[in-house]
Amino acid sequence: MKKRFTALIALSAALLMPSGLADVIGGSGQPVTGTPKPAPITTATSAFSLTRDVKRSVLSNGLTVLTKEVRGAPVVSVQVFYKIGSRNEAPGVNGIAHQLEHLMFKGTTDRPVQFGRLLGALGADFNAFTYYDQTAYFETVEQGKAGAVLQLEADRMAKAIIDPAALNSERNVVLSEIEGNENSPAYRLERAVQSAAFPGSPYGLTVGGTRKDIDGFTPEQVRAYYQKYYSPEYATVVVVGDFQTAEMMQQVQSAFGKLGKPGTQPIATSVPLVPGGSEATLGKAAAKAPIVLKEAGPTPLLNAVYPLPDISSADGPALKVLDYVLLSGRTSKLYQAMFESGLAADGGTFPYQFARGGWYSFNFTPTPDTDLKKLDAALLATLDDVRNTPVSAEEIARAKTSISTSTLLDTRSITAQATSLGVDATTAGDYQYTDKFLAALQTVTPADVQRVAKQYLPDSARTVGYFEPTKAAAEAGGNASAGGATQEGFNAGPPVDPAEVAKYLPPFTPSGEANVTLPEKYNLPNGMTVMLLRDTSTPTVSLSVNVKAGREFDTDAKAGLVDLVATNLLSGTQSRGELELAKLLDDVGAQLTPAANRFGVQIGGASRDKDLPVLIEGLSDILQSATFPQEQLDRSKARAVQAVRQADDDPSSVALKVFRKTLYPVGNPWQVFSSPETINALTRQDVTAFYKTHYRPDATVLTLVGNFDPAQVKTLLNQKFGSWKATGPAPTVVYPEIGKPDGMVKVAADLPGKTQAVTFLGYQSIDRADPRYYASLVLNDVLGGSTLSSRLGTELRDRDGLTYGVGSGFTALKQPGAFYINMQTNPKDTAKAVQAALGIVKDVRDNGLNATEVATAKNGLLSSYTVGLANPAALASTFTSLVSDGFPLSELTDYQAKINAVTPEAVNAAASELLDPENIVEVTAGPGGSK
Repeated sequence: MKKRFTALIALSAALLMPSGLADVIGGSGQPVTGTPKPAPITTATSAFSLTRDVKRSVLSNGLTVLTKEVRGAPVVSVQVFYKIGSRNEAPGVNGIAHQLEHLMFKGTTDRPVQFGRLLGALGADFNAFTYYDQTAYFETVEQGKAGAVLQLEADRMAKAIIDPAALNSERNVVLSEIEGNENSPAYRLERAVQSAAFPGSPYGLTVGGTRKDIDGFTPEQVRAYYQKYYSPEYATVVVVGDFQTAEMMQQVQSAFGKLGKPGTQPIATSVPLVPGGSEATLGKAAAKAPIVLKEAGPTPLLNAVYPLPDISSADGPALKVLDYVLLSGRTSKLYQAMFESGLAADGGTFPYQFARGGWYSFNFTPTPDTDLKKLDAALLATLDDVRNTPVSAEEIARAKTSISTSTLLDTRSITAQATSLGVDATTAGDYQYTDKFLAALQTVTPADVQRVAKQYLPDSARTVGYFEPTKAAAEAGGNASAGGATQEGFNAGPPVDPAEVAKYLPPFTPSGEANVTLPEKYNLPNGMTVMLLRDTSTPTVSLSVNVKAGREFDTDAKAGLVDLVATNLLSGTQSRGELELAKLLDDVGAQLTPAANRFGVQIGGASRDKDLPVLIEGLSDILQSATFPQEQLDRSKARAVQAVRQADDDPSSVALKVFRKTLYPVGNPWQVFSSPETINALTRQDVTAFYKTHYRPDATVLTLVGNFDPAQVKTLLNQKFGSWKATGPAPTVVYPEIGKPDGMVKVAADLPGKTQAVTFLGYQSIDRADPRYYASLVLNDVLGGSTLSSRLGTELRDRDGLTYGVGSGFTALKQPGAFYINMQTNPKDTAKAVQAALGIVKDVRDNGLNATEVATAKNGLLSSYTVGLANPAALASTFTSLVSDGFPLSELTDYQAKINAVTPEAVNAAASELLDPENIVEVTAGPGGSK
């Protein structure tokens, strides 16, 4: 089960989305009553408030400024939100906000350098997005560089270069992005349904725009849009992190104070660029008959939309509770009706509410051989039930707890807090919206939930669409959403020497040495590794677990077994049935999500600090006594089969699969992929035998980062895991050595109906223990690992407009992985893009990098290192992964010294030895790929 979240929404507690749920996992077993709940751990923190310490200021030019001091990591997130998005568009100019967002990275009259290079030189974690109600730009940097980022944002607010050359180059990139989305049947279906549901409304348009409109944009048209809306009165600057407010406000005033006109008032709501068309969506007549798309694709899909009121409606909290009652966990109504019944393989729901309207979206993928009409009937029956039968007080209480807790957990990082404040300020017009929402949430009653279900979800109000594949494809597309925010992957612009870039950087404090606090690490007597790090910055705990039971243990005959075990860990245990286990976690809003990867099964988790014992109780239960009921395994296998079919219709997934199967011989763990046949052949005996053999304490690493008393936690962990025993030696996997391909090996996979192709180039290279590892990090940052200043991005994306996305990397893990380049292109441009990429690799190998390039890359890697460790959840995962891969924690404290020690000579030696464009595998998946 998935909520179809965009990257924006996943960060935004303002829109109150829960964290992404794991893939649907089966489970059954009768609940065992009377199991006592774990006692909470006592903590000294007070209730969390997103806006308690926020200060709001308005400059004389109308610029709104929100600041929030957050102590902890020495980083600051600077975000600029403009109250202009696709809601302000109309047919003829659909996509102009998104097009301008791209152009804002092309440089200014004062700084004629691609802004990705400038932000990259500062070591910023940055990006941008366009959505219905806003366009936003965000950077998270070391605290001494926040002032420089403010200066850059102020510069492009007033002096962006919008000329024919910049527009033509970035137009091709935008079209590549849109065509990539159109590869997804889900995107195409949602686009058709939105258009029919909201005719004449901007909410019926796509956020990214249409090819027809984008092709028609002129520089004058885009420049007029920029000059009108990119000004202080339309903007909100959000600054969150480790700083002193008075000093930070001086920097904001210095950067933005001279822009705009003194005495200007902030704009509450912007108006459409082109008049005409109502923004109000509630009450529009819906299409009565289902919209049916019959196109090439792997699986059927269902999308239903019901109009909703805007975000200011008092019904928002009740709608959110209704959504959790309908689909949030295993106890929810749609989970039972759609997934437990075996009808749905995937799906999600969400009530979207924006500045001028909204909609309730329902998306489901049926299991194999399930008719869409039958799936739709189950959805309609469930909605009819909530309209006519009051929801229980227990369900309401659980929903309130889950919503409140997920809001807290989703804003653990300063970047997420800043995004939430910015979205609140621009969509709701009130930066305090989230806190007010959560307060109102507590007053929601069962009667309120039933009332909003009757009012907004009658059968007559909906627009529904069916995607009926015309071809039984072996695999299926991604989950791009037609209504999703754009989330960019900006690369560097025209070739500019790093020394030239440095001339345009505002003053900043150079990077200091990051102070990395390592966790306390110890082993239980049974061999289980534990790491604890106390962090009092939020009243939460982040959990990361790795069990060495990953996909490397899959075989060609039993491919898919590892994932089947991992996704069924929550199906029930010896002490708790599936529903009781779900209630244990859902009652306190705790999150526990298992997922398999190459080298292990990662279990991510989080809870409020006081609920840590519940989180540990659930973890202990699934690691030691999962039961894997047959009925749930059967349902899970059906879902897995449908997931494989969807993956095999996605050019990225297909290209990666074919790349590995071409590069590695049969029997090598890297080339094993599941198929419907291998999944269907798996038995419960296979599952239970694997679980007993591989899930063992000496193969498990557990990390906790958060607000807890280490002594109490040690006692708790000993109680819960002390009796867990391992028998015999831990299983191992042999990775046979392979050589490089002999010459150029080209393979193509045909995916009819796609608009973009994906290409992988590469060969097996080094592991992390290789002495050239740190030199390879610097080398790859310049070549294509950085989306900010890479040579691949410079030539293929920004100069030639051949691709929306291109990158490279060394998959240097505990086993040798591949060096690879991957790119998304229009099929007509693929050959040209491949030749250009190989030419860049050859040039770097033969001629090396200059000292300035190496120094710039090292600075970026060192600066981003501090920023990357600022998120508690990411920090916990980093600790776990490092130790699970067999490396000491000192790698974290030594990282900066090892990067600093890399010389240009070492980088160029690595380039000469590791880059080999003449002996390489080339795989392209896309339309006409087999020709």
